[in-house]
Amino acid sequence: MAGSRAHSLYHRYSRRKGTLPRGSAGRRLTAVRNGSRPPARTPADHALRELVAVSRALFGTPDEAEILRLAMDHIAAAGPYSAEAGYLNVGGDLVPSPRDGQMPASAVSRRVRELAGQDGNVTVPGRPWGRALGLRGLEGLHGYLVVTSRSRPTEAERSLLATLVRHTAAALSVAFAHSRRREDALEMHRLRDERTALQRQLISVVAELDYERAVHAFMAGITASGGGEEAVTRALHGLTGLPALVEDRFGRLRSWTGPSRPVPYPEPDPVRQDEMLHAVARQAGPVRIGDRLITLIRPHGEILGLLALVDARDEADEHTVLALEHAAASLAPELTHLRNLAEVELRLHRELVDDLLAGTDEASAYARSEAVGYDLHRSHYVVVVQWSNRTADDSFAHTVGRAASAVGMRSLLTRRSDHVVLVADDRPHAHALYEALARETGTRTGTIGVSAPSVSLNDIPHHYQEAQRALDVRRHSRDRYGTTFFDELGLYRILGPGNDYRELETFVQEWLGQLIDYDSLHHTTLVETLSRYFDCGGNYDETAESLAIHRSTLRYRLQRIRDISGNDLADVEDRLNLQVATRVWKIVLGGPG
Repeated sequence: MAGSRAHSLYHRYSRRKGTLPRGSAGRRLTAVRNGSRPPARTPADHALRELVAVSRALFGTPDEAEILRLAMDHIAAAGPYSAEAGYLNVGGDLVPSPRDGQMPASAVSRRVRELAGQDGNVTVPGRPWGRALGLRGLEGLHGYLVVTSRSRPTEAERSLLATLVRHTAAALSVAFAHSRRREDALEMHRLRDERTALQRQLISVVAELDYERAVHAFMAGITASGGGEEAVTRALHGLTGLPALVEDRFGRLRSWTGPSRPVPYPEPDPVRQDEMLHAVARQAGPVRIGDRLITLIRPHGEILGLLALVDARDEADEHTVLALEHAAASLAPELTHLRNLAEVELRLHRELVDDLLAGTDEASAYARSEAVGYDLHRSHYVVVVQWSNRTADDSFAHTVGRAASAVGMRSLLTRRSDHVVLVADDRPHAHALYEALARETGTRTGTIGVSAPSVSLNDIPHHYQEAQRALDVRRHSRDRYGTTFFDELGLYRILGPGNDYRELETFVQEWLGQLIDYDSLHHTTLVETLSRYFDCGGNYDETAESLAIHRSTLRYRLQRIRDISGNDLADVEDRLNLQVATRVWKIVLGGPG
């Protein structure tokens, strides 16, 4: 049986290779072809030839598991043997190889592991002889081949088995070596790819660092040269190829370099500007809004302005962002310096204006005004500004000063608890300052009072009272918002601070006392109705609309006023005195209460 299996393996191997093994078989085939009878073959010849075929098959197989299976399938080529089990050393663990789909018995596996790399006897039921034979190479143990026999092998059969074991171990060594070479080749390829990627990354990092250092050095040089905002935008435009611009925090253009500059530059909307600044401030780094890439200039958290690139085609990359960030960093000290200078100048202005409003020495005032670049030798106007939705803080003072400069007013500025005061060297335009402030604040709920001209510094405190009086008259008039000049008040000029309030109260009591008492007793508003009637120039429709009452209700109230006060509204004298009394009641005495 062993001979037939060896003969079958021999022919299968020969057909696979396309030739037969050389030796006595070859000579017998030649003898048959020559017509002579070949010599008889011995069992030893069969065994040797089968081992040669198995050996060639083993060394021609690159897979370790296939080598072990092939050795197990053809173990009978070495003698009356049967392969019970095979094991491969995988990562230090002996992994069993299935035999005809069956895993080896657990007792066999346990015994193999107990041998710890040595050869040894193995007990298998029904098999008087069994050995576990180590498959060893130069690198160590490759695995085990567990062989049993129904009879005790002869010395020659043991020798053939040892030869098969050595060939199997050698084939495994070759296969393992090939596998390691493949793994090494793959590892080398992986390492080469990783090295190439790391080299590229390193080159990129070096390039980025070089670019960053170059941009930083370039912007630092611009800052050191004192070129200011225009130099920064010019440099940024040169680095990126995109139009670069600087705006103040209120959205007004300070510098633009590059094409497509809007002319005129759009007037900012204060509400939308604040919303945009807050949106950008919430993000880290530059933010795209519309066609602009924007970064804030805010040293120490205070927004001084913004730097932007106009990127309509969305071409900005990481280098563009880097250049924008470095430009903003280099611009921050410049704007901080300008802000500090402005604050120092504003403080000097305030101190001078505060002294002028309180009364000060002329020689000292002239000297200090020259130090801040202002001419006090001309006539001056005192301007008082109050806005209903704005606190008179430093921010609003800056806003007023900026608006005054925008309309061409040369002035000194200070602030009080609820208003801002300007000392201007020319009569303000009737509407220009108010309109400029309406644009700055985004609301028209503001009032401006302007004094008569002052030709002496000693008169400025008095003219300050005039400006306040003009503002108060405007605030208590029908049209509360806008600009009022003291020298246009007419009769109302006498209703200001410094007048005898006792006389004024007596006058009001004489003309309005009965109406005031009636309103207090019956919770009516006859005095207010009369005051609104005069504010509307005696127009019934306008008066009724302003009081949100019907025209007939107004007629009834006016008739009640005639009946209670005993005064005739059609009489010129009564009408004038009643109108003045309502103005004094409302402006000087504070109205109801």
